[in-house]
Formats: sequence, structure tokens, C-alpha cells
Amino acid sequence: MISFSTCWNSGRHTAGDEMLREIKDLGFDRVELGHGIRISLMPGIQKMFDAGEVEFTSLHNFCPLPVEIMKASPDCYKFSAAYSKERERAIKQTFQTIDFAKRLGAPFVVLHCGEIEMNPITDELIALAKKGEIFSREYVRKKVKAVQTREAAAPPYLERVKDSLKRVAEYAAKKNIRLGVEGRRGYEEIPTERELPALLDELDSPQLGYWHDIGHIQVKENLGFVNHEEWLRAIGPRALGCHMQDCIWPGQDHQPPFAGMVDLENLVPLLPANCLFVWELSPRKTPEEIRKSLAIWKERFGE
Repeated sequence: MISFSTCWNSGRHTAGDEMLREIKDLGFDRVELGHGIRISLMPGIQKMFDAGEVEFTSLHNFCPLPVEIMKASPDCYKFSAAYSKERERAIKQTFQTIDFAKRLGAPFVVLHCGEIEMNPITDELIALAKKGEIFSREYVRKKVKAVQTREAAAPPYLERVKDSLKRVAEYAAKKNIRLGVEGRRGYEEIPTERELPALLDELDSPQLGYWHDIGHIQVKENLGFVNHEEWLRAIGPRALGCHMQDCIWPGQDHQPPFAGMVDLENLVPLLPANCLFVWELSPRKTPEEIRKSLAIWKERFGE
């Protein structure tokens, strides 16, 4: 099943129904409400839903945006934060997203879980790779230092994430909503691919699963952090959904499928047959580019 994220066009619309109709015009009948949904868009969204003109598959936390946040910001509050007030705000805003998902009949909510407070190494490594210095002495030194720093610092952050997710999963169970922990682009973000299986095992909740992001994990493979195919073979059965996008080497993700270097032909079949594929594309991509990719997708993978 395929769906389309409003991250492509929510920033340029003032009416939710117009935003959704633009997506329908691309050829998508199912929609994920992204993390840029302002409260002002909600009346039009509700109107389309009540009229039966759109099906919502998923919401990306936080949705709608907290009233004090002016632009798309899925990491404005973090489950991993050292300050309890920020964690509490993140949890309460997630409860609100779950409530909104229930109201709109969307079975899934996608979650970011936070990050380790450290030098954000991912963009530095991408910059070196662009200069042709991937796996140079400087590259390896920076990467090894980042791994050592993160491994040493991670435990208290992970504990805070587990405590937060436990509360969120308990709330989601009451609403019959499932939660996808998203695979992240940045090495400094939570969880890494090493951490995720243990996180899901320890929480042991039927509400929680994995949300694969093709572009994010491809960036990590390009930088030498993970083997994309091996990771999907291991984690694929636990995936609830997937943010579908392509990637131009080394770190330019959110491209239309088949417009980059990701081996979709081999990777897509490693996800469950009932996996939800949500196209999450850059606002800079044109309708023509998206329609072209959609035609190729339907030819190779069906609806």
C-alpha cells in the first residue's frame, strides 16, 4: 500500500483541503499528515475526511504542531531530553497526535525519539565525502571519535527514551494506534541500528514497531555506518511502514523513487507484504517528477 506525506506541500498551503487536493491530483488517495501540520490547516483536513474524500494512513509526530512552534519541527521536544519538563511536553504532545490519529482513522503514528548531545557528526562526514575524502585519515578519525563518544554517553539518554516510549505505548494501546520508531539519518540520533532491536525487545509492546526510512538508512550506508540490505534482512519483519524516498550520493535524500542511487528493486521486497510505503519527498520536487516516479513504481511494485 502506498501513501503520500504532506511534508511535500504543507508549508505552502493555508487551507488543509487545498493541500490534500493537490496530493490527490498527483495520483495518491492515501495521505500521511506530516510534522508540518499547523492548527490552521486542521479545519480543511477534517472537512475532507468527513466528506470521505481522503484516507489517512499515518501521522508523523508532532501533528498538529504545538501552538508555540511556527514551522515543521519533529524534534522540538525530545523523549531523550535531560530536563523532565521537555520530556513531559514531548509525551503530552504525542498523546495529542495519537488522539488526532484516532479521530481521522489513521492506524499509525511515526515517532522521532531524540538524540545524544554530542557534535552532530553526520553532516561533517557528508561534507568530507563530497570532497572525495570518504575514508580518508581525517574521515576515519572523526568517525571513530564519534562512535566512542556516542557509546559512552548513550545509556542515560536511552533510559529516558524507554521510559517515555513506555508511557506513549500504553496510551496508544487505549486508542488502538500503532507506533513506528523511525530509523534516523543522523548517527547522533536515537536509536542507532545497533540499539533498535534491544529497545523494541525491552519494551515488548504490541503497539511498537520499526519505521524504515529508505533515504535515511541509505545515507548511513553511504557513510559506512550500516549495510542497508543486511539491516533490512534483519529488521524487515518488524517494520510497520516505510518512508519511501531515493537518495543522491552521499547525503541528498527525499528524492523521488528511481531518481537516485538506492537499489529499490532489491530492498523493497525485504519489507513485509503489508508494509505501508509513505512517499516522503522534498518540497522542491515538481509534480511532473513525482508522477513519473509513481508510474514506474506501479509498473514494478503495483499499487
